[in-house]
Order: sequence, then structure tokens, then C-alpha cells
Amino acid sequence: MADLQAMSELLQKGRAKEVSDLVTAALDEGVSAKEILENGLLAGMGVIGEKFKNNQVFIPEVLIAARAMNAGIALLKPALAGESVESKGTVILGTVKGDLHDIGKNLVKIMMEGKGLNVIDIGVDVPAQNFITKAQEAKADIIACSALLTTTMTEMANVIKAANDSGIRDTVKILVGGAPVSQSFCETIGADFYAPDAASAAETAVSVCAG
Repeated sequence: MADLQAMSELLQKGRAKEVSDLVTAALDEGVSAKEILENGLLAGMGVIGEKFKNNQVFIPEVLIAARAMNAGIALLKPALAGESVESKGTVILGTVKGDLHDIGKNLVKIMMEGKGLNVIDIGVDVPAQNFITKAQEAKADIIACSALLTTTMTEMANVIKAANDSGIRDTVKILVGGAPVSQSFCETIGADFYAPDAASAAETAVSVCAG
């Protein structure tokens, strides 16, 4: 019988090939892609997210676990397309204009996808209007902005202004984060949520989408 617990544990160790083998075996046994995704892959990534938040694992471990998760998801995609797997919500994620840092953003993406969110990563150095346009196209629940520099974090205020100007401010929540960003800065610019780290950002996003 498919051992989803073993899949979760191997994913936490970053053993992509063995995770892939177990995903294939589980599909062959007739286990639903949704069950494999939730109880095998996302369960394992959830443990990694929690450990990362508690400083029990670090960025390299997160990255190899994510690689194993993605290897498993790639095998599930054809089957998932045929099943109705409810996305927990859609997030537009990017680093604001003038800022080229992406490690923090990429970690947020991994953590959010590990929680079952649909994440549209629009990259670095993103002008304010691009966040809005993408959010409108994707009917997103959240815009998540990252900044690593004190000189670029003020650009987040422009994202909020653009959201207000476009009329989507009532329907899309804005989540901010990054090294120089704080709760008080979040409140000053009128953002909805501040997350101090990638794992918290993912938890906040899930709770927002659950509404």
C-alpha cells in the first residue's frame, strides 16, 4: 500500500528520486492525486516550513525539500488536471521596483506553494502597476511585496496607491515583508499584513484566503 508518511519523510530529506518513485507507485495503486499531494507532498513541506520557522532547518534544506516536492508535483500534474483540486487561493508575488533581491521572495513562494496556494511569481524590480495588472488578470486574493533595501521599501506605498486607484483595494489584500520592513511600516503605508519570515507569510496568506 502507498506509504504517504514515507513520502513525506523522504521529501523532508530532499530525496527527489525516491519521492518520485513513491508518487508513481501510489498513482499506479490508484491513490488519488489529491491525496498524494495533500498527505504526502504538502504534509512533508509543511513540516519543513515549521522547522524553518523554528530555526531547526535552514535555507539549503528548504531548497532541496522544495526540489523533491516539485519533482513529485510534476508527476501528479496530469492526474491533478483531471481531479478537482481546490486551490486555497491565488497570490501575486514580487520584489518591488528598484530591488533585485530574490532569495527571500523565492523562499516565500516555496512556503506558499507548500501550503497549497497558487503563486504567480512576477519576479524582481516590479513596477507598482504590474502587481495590480497581474492581480486583476488572475483574480488574485493577495498581492505579496518583498523589499530588501530601505531605499526600495517605500515603493510598497506606490503599490498600495496603485491598488486604491484601480479600485481593487477592497478585494485584494496586500502583504509586505523583507529585512527592513516592520509591522509599524506596514501600518504606516496602509498595507493589510506584515510577515517577518517566509513561513509566517505562507500562514498569513492561507488564513486570508480561508477568509
